[in-house]
Amino acid sequence: MIQRGNAGPICNLKLVTLLVALSLELPFLGAGVQLRDNGYNGLLIAINPQVPENQNLISNIKANVIVTDWYGAHGDDPYTLQHRGCGKEGKYIRFTPNFLLNDNLTAGYGSRGRVFVHEWAHLRWGVFDEYNNDKPFYINGQNQIKVTRCSSDITGIFVCEKGPCPQENCIISKLFKEGCTFIYNSTQNATASIMFMQSLSSVVEFCNASTHNQEAPNLQNQMCSLRSAWDVIIDSTDFHQSFPMNGTELPPPPTFSLIQAGVKVVCLVLDVSSKMAKADRLLQLQQAAEFYLMQIVEIHTFVGIASFHSKGEIRAQLHQINSDDDRKLLVSYLPTTVTAKAEVSICSGLKKGFEVVEKLNGKTYGSVMILVTSGDDKLIGNCIPTVLSSGSTIHSIALGSSAVPNLEELSHLTGGLKFFVPDTSNSNSMTDAFSRISSGTGDIFQQRIQLESTGENVKPHHQLKNTVTMDNSVGNDTVFLVTWQTSGPPEIILFDPDGRKYYTNNFITNLTFQTASLWIPGTAKAGRWTYTLNNTHHSLQALKVTVSSRASSSAVPPVTVDAFVERDSLHFPHPVMIYANVRKGFYPILNATVTATVEPETGDPVTLRLLDDGAGADVIKNDGIYSRYFFSFAVNGRYSLKVHANHSPSITILAHSNPGSRAMYVPGYTANGNIQMNAPRKPVGRNEEEQKWGFSRVSSGGSFSVLGVPAGLHPDVFPPSKIIDLEAVKVEEKVTLSWTAPGEDFDQGQATSYEIRMSNSLQNIQDDFNNAILVNTSKLNPQPAGTREIFTFSPQIFTNGPEHRPNGENGSHRIYVAIRAMDRNSLKSAVSNIAHASLFIPPNSSPVPARDYLILKGVLTAMGLIGIICLIIVVTHCTLNRKKRADKKENGTKLL
Repeated sequence: MIQRGNAGPICNLKLVTLLVALSLELPFLGAGVQLRDNGYNGLLIAINPQVPENQNLISNIKANVIVTDWYGAHGDDPYTLQHRGCGKEGKYIRFTPNFLLNDNLTAGYGSRGRVFVHEWAHLRWGVFDEYNNDKPFYINGQNQIKVTRCSSDITGIFVCEKGPCPQENCIISKLFKEGCTFIYNSTQNATASIMFMQSLSSVVEFCNASTHNQEAPNLQNQMCSLRSAWDVIIDSTDFHQSFPMNGTELPPPPTFSLIQAGVKVVCLVLDVSSKMAKADRLLQLQQAAEFYLMQIVEIHTFVGIASFHSKGEIRAQLHQINSDDDRKLLVSYLPTTVTAKAEVSICSGLKKGFEVVEKLNGKTYGSVMILVTSGDDKLIGNCIPTVLSSGSTIHSIALGSSAVPNLEELSHLTGGLKFFVPDTSNSNSMTDAFSRISSGTGDIFQQRIQLESTGENVKPHHQLKNTVTMDNSVGNDTVFLVTWQTSGPPEIILFDPDGRKYYTNNFITNLTFQTASLWIPGTAKAGRWTYTLNNTHHSLQALKVTVSSRASSSAVPPVTVDAFVERDSLHFPHPVMIYANVRKGFYPILNATVTATVEPETGDPVTLRLLDDGAGADVIKNDGIYSRYFFSFAVNGRYSLKVHANHSPSITILAHSNPGSRAMYVPGYTANGNIQMNAPRKPVGRNEEEQKWGFSRVSSGGSFSVLGVPAGLHPDVFPPSKIIDLEAVKVEEKVTLSWTAPGEDFDQGQATSYEIRMSNSLQNIQDDFNNAILVNTSKLNPQPAGTREIFTFSPQIFTNGPEHRPNGENGSHRIYVAIRAMDRNSLKSAVSNIAHASLFIPPNSSPVPARDYLILKGVLTAMGLIGIICLIIVVTHCTLNRKKRADKKENGTKLL
């Protein structure tokens, strides 16, 4: 980092980067990144396997990114997926190959290095864009029309359809008419801001407290409570122990380590101590491991098996999977019994696992260990140095409440996944965990996708019946797996969408492991598959169903679900934030029904609907990330997470082509009075796709642990969540507010009341909300969480009181409004984002609602006048006809 005087620093990044080919379902990319000696180490770049190899592509990468072409026809905007709030790390940066290879795009985006700094600030430091394509202009506190920008010192000219024009020629409804824009000067004196227009050569800084534009209606102000980007950045942990570089010398260039995917090596390290006999743990392990070996692990992978109790043992040396016979051979080495010893030595098991993988080429680096245990090993910390030096990734699966508390530390240190399987007979968490683990070929078209996972305790002579949707994007290599508790399978009946029946004798059964599986040849028919499991035994038993498939075509990516939590270890009363990333390729899927199931160590599971509404735990609306707070903690200990995502049959599924935060594409510049336009940006918007059958998906979200949960009834410590989408619009002489209702507890339930305050000073309402003017909300009753609230009030104290008018101007003002919610125990939410509305509208620039209202009023008035005229004509016509008839009658009488 280099310090640039007092105006605000810019960070030059020294990157030590690992380049690998990975799956679309990447881990949290920033988790392993560390700032050392003013440079970031451990950055990760993932090139999708579908992208053709190109040496120029590799040489042009300067970022921690995913490179994929699944947006190819829908825009090349570099973007960062930000699923958390201000100051929090994002999910990933995404570049297209065209952006990295096509130099013509740098005219609109700026150099790739500048774009990366913009996106890195999104990803690492959690700042947001300072432009707003939906609201490019606004009225400031002095009743002047301004461009949404930061800093306000960036200059340019207004351009109408026919060329440069004064701004008043652009003013109509919505402030500015279509075809009217603002073109920036190519030569600027302003040095900020990178989060606004990184392409300008003069821009080398982030906006700081002195240059930040708090009035601009952009996401940075909305999400970060009007704080400047630099104020947020310096609060990052990166800056707690590091200081900007002194002097003008540039930092050293990045160093890259280029690593291509090699052979995949996996070893199962399985607990066989006496504790595995409890609660059918060994049986569940056998069923899930068999499914993993037969269906999940990719072809050509080398797989070995080790087991342990107080000592370790090699059960199977490495075998490469090239056929079903290889898979069956490995299944035969799975443990069938447990030992009499309760003691476990996890380190001994891992040591044997490392011995297995070393037989291939003498190395353990890049291998994967799947560690399954229910034991409590106090000496597990002794092998952490060995684990770290091995270069192996360890996925851990903890069984029951007796598993060692710090087991997950092995996964955390090696970048592995963490799972928990409760001792509940109808839980399918073990199979879900193995289904989530991939050996990492990086090709989503070759990986299994879980469509169904359910379990139920079925009474004697009762049945488990359900449907699973097979959509067009999957169907190859489809497998139905049924497991049971007692000897002998249940009666199985399966219908495909055309009515074809499959029975128990069509399934391949393993009576030892109590599993039955059916493989559908070719591509399974799209539509609803219905299964029925009849418990023909005389006792209650747990019946479970798992359905998985692969992509039906390499041309169209399948719908996927990636479930995860913000933090995997926390202390009560801190809530867990649950996320589910629902996508088709990189397209977000909108309007899906997403449900999280959370299973504690003891007690019943809890289900929770996740939402993509831009409120509560959900930061950005319609970005395909469905979120919710979870705080229904029953006990201390581990919790397992699983997410179901479904979409009903419909004509279309709508998805934004470029969600998240992204670098601005500049349409053109002015230079020496001449307008120089860039090539038109590729259109971005929504993708419409026919979905005749809808889809269904299941994904394990791993596990998390909670401590400090009080026994018995919990005190009410959860306030309503902060409102982050407050908007204000002036309609005639009133102001209409709208927002998404929070809940009694965070984003669940129903709040008790709202407190709305207003001010004519942005600074006053931001710094001293409690002393701002209180709005009468006696007739405003909060709606259930997630409901869109609308409230209209009259700000007469500003429009009528001369003491509140700036500079004595009549009717000239800007109002700032904020809101917070309260629950029945008077717990208050944080103050919302600050919304504003102008009480004075410049000439010819009526806001849309007011102008539309006037238009509607005029139309209705005209229609009313026309109606009156028509009525007069009709009445006159009738009167004249009656008079004519009377005259005729009178004349006829006279003649007679």
